[in-house]
Amino acid sequence: MTSISITVNGEPVVAEIDDRMTLADFLRDKLDLTGTHLGCEHGVCGACTVLVDEEPVRACITLALSMAGRSVRSIEDFNDDPAMEVIRECFSEAHGLQCGFCTPGMVITVRDIVQRGACVDAKQIRTELSGNLCRCTGYAGIVKATELSRDRLKAKSE
Repeated sequence: MTSISITVNGEPVVAEIDDRMTLADFLRDKLDLTGTHLGCEHGVCGACTVLVDEEPVRACITLALSMAGRSVRSIEDFNDDPAMEVIRECFSEAHGLQCGFCTPGMVITVRDIVQRGACVDAKQIRTELSGNLCRCTGYAGIVKATELSRDRLKAKSE
């Protein structure tokens, strides 16, 4: 067991963990932050996407020990985030979710691509979202939700 000190959702956390524990397991099992979903556990599906120092990361293939001294944001940390509020509304309006399993990782990724301006058109959105798999929606609603989010957040900033 090794001691780790990181910031999770704005709060300092110190914990004893197994050296091989993944960030996803740390969030879910040690901190009871179960919004980070585990799908493939190979870094392919994107369901476990979280932000590490504001960059999207696959929590299922990231060792928790590698997060020492860093800042992690899971889906539970976006309640007061104005961009995420708009994105959630757009996902609901555009029917961008169905079973909801991919949704935490998907909306974190959409927030990132909208903030980077990497969603000029549907083709680029689909390319940016290619690392996040959804087995229910066919992506049409997700792409539409991303376009709506992009447009509404741009209008708010003007």
